[in-house]
Amino acid sequence: MRVTRYCLSLTAAVLLFIASVTFGQSKEVEAVVERFRIDSDFNGVVLIARNGKVEYQKYVGLANRQDSVWYSPKSRFHIFSVTKTFTAALVMLLYERGKIHLDSTIGAYYPDYRGEGADKVKIKDLLTYSSGRDKKEMREIAEAYNSTAWPVDSFITRYCSERLITRPGTSFDYNNGDFILLGKIIELIYGQSFQQALRQHILVPLNMQDTDFLHHDDVIAHLDQGYFNSDQHPFTFYKPTNYYIDNYFSAGAMYSTPEDLLRFDQAIFKHQLLKKGTVDFMLSSYPNLGDVGIGFWVYPKQINTEQYQVAERQGYGYGHHANWVHLIDQNITLLILSNTNTVDPNQMRWEVLSAFLRNTGKNR
Repeated sequence: MRVTRYCLSLTAAVLLFIASVTFGQSKEVEAVVERFRIDSDFNGVVLIARNGKVEYQKYVGLANRQDSVWYSPKSRFHIFSVTKTFTAALVMLLYERGKIHLDSTIGAYYPDYRGEGADKVKIKDLLTYSSGRDKKEMREIAEAYNSTAWPVDSFITRYCSERLITRPGTSFDYNNGDFILLGKIIELIYGQSFQQALRQHILVPLNMQDTDFLHHDDVIAHLDQGYFNSDQHPFTFYKPTNYYIDNYFSAGAMYSTPEDLLRFDQAIFKHQLLKKGTVDFMLSSYPNLGDVGIGFWVYPKQINTEQYQVAERQGYGYGHHANWVHLIDQNITLLILSNTNTVDPNQMRWEVLSAFLRNTGKNR
């Protein structure tokens, strides 16, 4: 894969902190974010909200290194697999309206599907990454996503129609293809493109004006760029090229902002988009499938000395990270979005939440 090198000067590195934008006050959280900026070259945004009200928000560093564009409230972020939660929500909207049954098979809604799982894999198996398919789209990832922009039907035929290697519903195996199949089923039931369904049923009703489906040839103002670093030279980065975001489709082709993602978060957890019973069902995880629920992973987590019930979703691709954590009983939301592969957001999120909760308390 061809790459373009960009060397970050020492002067620019020093200016990362000066150019940051902060909302809210938390010295402990600020110290954690600053440490990840220095030690791991964190570039992006951290947002923490309680009951939908932002209590901490900070933009740090460069969104575009070629043109020295700093992250700011105007920035839009690639969210990759966080797209899957939007796809799950569209499925559950159909479920509430009686348009789809989670125990029905792929073939009930997608009669042209030719994979072995057509009459064996259920919708709920797709939602929980337990279809049992041979996940060719992950095994041949370079060809699937980097070689050409595939029409979705061609992509499914070529990469998502293989034999079953485990019995559906019995084994968790993370992949993109299960959610690409769900995207196709959404199109067939709604009678419109995935992008149109997404806009009509989620983005417009929730006033998510800075979120959308992304095509590889779109020109999107203020959209960040992703970067890999060089192990030999920590301030040298490479820009991945020649990938087609369209091919990730309903599994990873969206962009958004922290503010829009908070709107989506609150619409789910305050039962504005889906009914309480539906959300409760989505948050009922399957321990035998790696604690996955529908749209989230859900599990208990100790932070500091307290136990919390966590719903979380991650996205990663080509240097971009999206990390979304929701403490269910406290209605506390953490969003970390970044654009370099130097940061471990799974470590960062717990340290940020630990600092925030020490500073503000579990309940307030």
